[in-house]
Amino acid sequence: MIKLNVDDLHLSYGSNDILKGVSMQLSRGEVVSLLGPSGSGKTTLLRAVAGLELPHRGTIRIDEQAVFDSDAGIEVPAERRNLGLVFQSYALWPHKTVFDNVAYGLKLRKVGHEAIAEKVVSALKNLGLGHLAERFPHQLSGGQQQRVAIARALVYNPPVILLDEPLSNLDAKMREEARAWLRELILNLQLSALVVTHDQNEAMAMSDRILLLSEGRIEQQGTPQEMYGNPRTLFCADFMGNNNRIEARVAERRDGAALLAGEGWQLWGQARGDNAGTSGTGMIRLERVRLADGPGENRLCLPLVTSMFLGDRWEYLFHEAGLRFRAYGEKPIAPGEHWIEVPRDDLWVF
Repeated sequence: MIKLNVDDLHLSYGSNDILKGVSMQLSRGEVVSLLGPSGSGKTTLLRAVAGLELPHRGTIRIDEQAVFDSDAGIEVPAERRNLGLVFQSYALWPHKTVFDNVAYGLKLRKVGHEAIAEKVVSALKNLGLGHLAERFPHQLSGGQQQRVAIARALVYNPPVILLDEPLSNLDAKMREEARAWLRELILNLQLSALVVTHDQNEAMAMSDRILLLSEGRIEQQGTPQEMYGNPRTLFCADFMGNNNRIEARVAERRDGAALLAGEGWQLWGQARGDNAGTSGTGMIRLERVRLADGPGENRLCLPLVTSMFLGDRWEYLFHEAGLRFRAYGEKPIAPGEHWIEVPRDDLWVF
């Protein structure tokens, strides 16, 4: 069942076009992340769905009901869209207890006192906050404040929950724990969630689908596996993952393969564009580059600049003339020249 449907949405600030015909759907129990660089339009899209920004063309439907339709002149205000909102800042009332923060939206909707108590207690229990009901926000950790904000968004059982950078205020370790907990919560409660994030790892970990935006348009969308493993454009390949980028000449194309060539070296890869005889860009994920024991097909001999310990692995930096490669390994390696292998199936040539 489609819970949210956005069709051909356009939005501008003066002469500055922010959204340029965005269309998307969100199904029941699905998590869709809006991913992209700053200025790509992801937060604007979320705010337009919430009713906090006014598009000038297109339609937005929630549970098959139009909340915005430019042709029909429909514009339902934010407070009547019945959406759950979780802001980056959490936006908790500092003078209200956890219980009262979560109950606030229900009181505005004129829900009875007994029903409010029942719904708030249930929401706090689902989020592991039952023992904190009488505390104030300043008495909570960042992770606990985040959970209160989510409980407030969920307490009246909205059809869609919108989350704007929900984990950005947490430190790195807590973010990893929180994204696993949030994904589990969404699955258990069968929520339909639209999430804005700039963190690709967060998007891949939490999402059923990712929409990658660039300059107000959807560059590519798909499952995290599709977005990471089969990018259709250079922008998508470059944005997703940690990559080596190789600028060189495309010397030959043959049977879906392309040959990148530079001074004294050449590498075969998968052709992702029709650019024989011109310049091209090769992209390969860091984890796909391998240390090799000697010369061979698609291998290069490069000097090691440095090794960096990352905890669970080492990262190596090789650099000579115009070639710069990074790779991962399980142990430190000695200074000097090393052979590295660039598997042709993992090198994309755009």
